[in-house]
Amino acid sequence: MSALENGSPSVVKCPACEATWINGQLFWATGKPGRDIDLAGLVCNMLETVNPEKAQTCINQCKGNEGGETWKARMEKVKEDLDKEM
Repeated sequence: MSALENGSPSVVKCPACEATWINGQLFWATGKPGRDIDLAGLVCNMLETVNPEKAQTCINQCKGNEGGETWKARMEKVKEDLDKEM
């Protein structure tokens, strides 16, 4: 019997960053659904540099993959927006 069949959701929390997956779907702390690849680009892939020991406990299947949202891409977007305003 699956978690959905018995009425209880499957909830998995990453021990490294406390990201939460409910029934296999990542949810941000805001409650909005997210993508595993974005979590990797913003958090998981940076853990190796910041805290290698903690990085070993990361459960995100996309950890190490390139793509998705990154802080570099976000900063470039902010710079573009600022340039447009000026």
